[in-house]
Amino acid sequence: YFLFLFISVKIFALTLGDSYDVDSKNIKLQDIFPQASYDVTLYQIEANRYTKKIKSRELIELLKEHGYKDLVASSRYVHFTQKSPIDTSKIKAEVIKFYKSKYPSIDIKSISLTSRGYIQELPKDYEVHLQRKAYLKNNGTLSIKTIDKKKLFFNYLLDAELSIYIAKTQIQKGTRLSLLNMTKTSVQLDKFKSLPINDTYLNTSQSKRKFKPDTVVTLRDIQTLNLVKRGSNVNVSFNDKNINISFSAKALQNGKLNDIITVQKSNKKRLSVKVVAKNKVEIQ
Repeated sequence: YFLFLFISVKIFALTLGDSYDVDSKNIKLQDIFPQASYDVTLYQIEANRYTKKIKSRELIELLKEHGYKDLVASSRYVHFTQKSPIDTSKIKAEVIKFYKSKYPSIDIKSISLTSRGYIQELPKDYEVHLQRKAYLKNNGTLSIKTIDKKKLFFNYLLDAELSIYIAKTQIQKGTRLSLLNMTKTSVQLDKFKSLPINDTYLNTSQSKRKFKPDTVVTLRDIQTLNLVKRGSNVNVSFNDKNINISFSAKALQNGKLNDIITVQKSNKKRLSVKVVAKNKVEIQ
């Protein structure tokens, strides 16, 4: 019974965040609960500081006095940070540019950007740096680097939608990917294990493994389509000035575009050839 009661409280209770941004040195009720019917100052950040750390238990007891009785905390302390009075439009523009370079069709609805410390003003010249694989998530930490190599850090969060391809049916390893077995859908950017494929990979790629229906297909899951399959008959050609030779042979290996593979003639003689098109190879 007590276990059920404990779980019920956890499910229906409001959970305090680990940190909040405030507009001034006054920490107000609506900074924590924006929809509160009234506002009141709960704490103040000291004059020479820009952050304040408050014990979660103490804050919960204070909030009970304002009618918030079913609160739980995710950590021992709650951090409040005064927002910096800076223009972050240039930084946001760089974030948008970075994500669009990876997802051409992405629709970024909004970007939340907060400094990891109080910044009175931004330097005139700086470069924005995101982590190499930041595009796999909708949130993260970026830095700006000044001319004198100082770094300032920011947390960001994107609200964005993009198009991805998922398996329409079960797909076997080595299957050509096309609209026959893939379907396009829109999703909220959250977190991916690898970059999802886009239109350019249809009909030019094949699966590296078996997919279940509704699997999100990423670059990690595909490889360039084999133009020649082992055991198939291929057209072999040789062109040199006025000499043009063409004959059929059996492929002894799979081959992608520009791969060098081995084929076998009808007399069992083997040749090394270059894949140039679907079931077509050339003697080099």
